[in-house]
Amino acid sequence: MPIAAQRWLMTAPGAPLVRADFEAEPGAGEVVVAVAGCGVCHTDLGYFYDGVRTNHALPLALGHEISGRVVAAGAGADAWLQRAVIVPAVLPCGECDLCRRGRATICRSQKMPGNDIQGGFASHIVVPARGLCAVDEPRLAAAGLTLAQVSIVADALTTPYQAVHRAGVEPGDLAVVIGVGGVGGYCVQIANAFGAAVVAIDVDARKLEAIAADGGAALALDARAHDAKALKKAIAEFARSKGLRSTEWKIFECSGSAPGQSTAFNLLVHGATLAVVGFTMDKVELRLSNLMAFDARAIGNWGCPPESYPAALDLVLDGRVKLAPFVQTHPLADINHVFHAVHAREITRRAVLVP
Repeated sequence: MPIAAQRWLMTAPGAPLVRADFEAEPGAGEVVVAVAGCGVCHTDLGYFYDGVRTNHALPLALGHEISGRVVAAGAGADAWLQRAVIVPAVLPCGECDLCRRGRATICRSQKMPGNDIQGGFASHIVVPARGLCAVDEPRLAAAGLTLAQVSIVADALTTPYQAVHRAGVEPGDLAVVIGVGGVGGYCVQIANAFGAAVVAIDVDARKLEAIAADGGAALALDARAHDAKALKKAIAEFARSKGLRSTEWKIFECSGSAPGQSTAFNLLVHGATLAVVGFTMDKVELRLSNLMAFDARAIGNWGCPPESYPAALDLVLDGRVKLAPFVQTHPLADINHVFHAVHAREITRRAVLVP
C-alpha cells in the first residue's frame, strides 16, 4: 500500500525549495525508508546555488546523506523491514562488469539520491535495497548518538574513508588535509584513526580550532597567514620535529575550491599521494610534470562502495571518529533558511535536516 509522504523540491537553481506531497511505494527489490535525517552537503549547494546540473530533470528533491528506518519493502526485500539503515550516497547496480571487478564507484548504472533519483530532503524515500548499511541500534545508543546524526556517514564520512583507504594511510605517515569543513574534518579524524599524524589547513579559524580540539589534528595552519612556500616549510619543520618522513606525504584536497587545489598541488613532495576529494567547477593552472618529477601520484575519489560502509560506521560506533561535536540538527521545514545559512557560512557544523 502506498505511503503518504512529502518532499522538498528544487524547481530551479536559486528558487525557494517547495514542499510537495507524493506516494511512496516500493517496487521489486526496493524499500521505503522513513527518513530520520538527511545531511546538507556541499554538492547540494552546488546544484542549488551554482547551477551544477543534476542527472534527473527538475523538479527534484536533493539530499544524499540519508538515514532512517525501512517501513515498506518490495518483493525480495522483506528482510529489511523495520531495520535502521544508512542509505549509501551512491548506489551501484552490483551486477555489471565494473561492479564485479570491484569498481562499483564508477558503475555506469549507479543511482545517487538527489541526483539520479529523488533524494532525502523528504519524509520518505524509495531506494534499492541492495547496498543498504544496517545500523546496530544498541551500539548506536551506547555511543550516545541518534539515527539522524549518523545520516552524514553517507558521504561526509564514507567519502574521506574511501580516500584515506585508497591512499594507503598507515601508522607513521604524515597526512595533510586542505579544507576541514564537513568532509575534510572527518578526513582528519579518519587519517588519525588510521595512525597518521595529521596537518589541517583551512581559511576558517573556527574550523581549525574545532578540529584541533576534537578532531585529532596535530597541527592546524591558517592558509591566509601563509603563502605556498611558507605552508610547505611549516609542514616540513613539523615533520622533522616529530621524526616523520619528509617524503611520501598523503595530501587530501577536501575544500572543493581552486585555491585549495592549488595549495594541495604545491605541497607535493617525493613519493607523495594527492587525493582529490572536494569538487569545484573552477579551473586551476598546474604544472602536471611535477607528478613526474616527484614520482608522485594523484587520484580522484567518487563516493565509497557500499561494502565499505560498515567499517566506516564502526569507527563512529567505537568512538574513534567523533560525530556529535560536528553535527547540528534542524527541522526539515526550515530547509530554505538552513541552505542559506550553510551557504553563507553562518552554520559551521554539518547541518542535518530532520522531518
